[in-house]
Amino acid sequence: MADPQLPEAAASAPRPTGQGFGRVLVTVYGLFALAATARSVVQIATKFDEAPIAYLLSALAAVIYIVATVALARGDRTSRRVATVAITIELVGVLVVGLLSLAIPRDFPSASVWSGFGSGYGFIPLVLPFVGLWWLRRTR
Repeated sequence: MADPQLPEAAASAPRPTGQGFGRVLVTVYGLFALAATARSVVQIATKFDEAPIAYLLSALAAVIYIVATVALARGDRTSRRVATVAITIELVGVLVVGLLSLAIPRDFPSASVWSGFGSGYGFIPLVLPFVGLWWLRRTR
């Protein structure tokens, strides 16, 4: 029930996404943004010719993690939309890349963040988008 003291617009406004459990989520996304960025920069700079697709996918994952981190931390209406799109792309990416990396391993001679559904990162890349989308829905 809405507080009668609050204006109707404030009563219907979504809860901030970067508070409470959202802080933990933003921290995890931030760590993955940092890890994926560092990994992709080193891979692209030192051995791009060995597995360009995998290394470009790691760079794409890094960009998506950065966008999701910032959008979740901001939490305003536009940022929530941006976070939803970024996290949905992340989910599709980890599912598609995870499946392809297992089905056609010769095309992934070196792992990306999403290879094997994120097995190199304890499957957190597989779980994280589900948690992110759940949190966006819960704070709506």
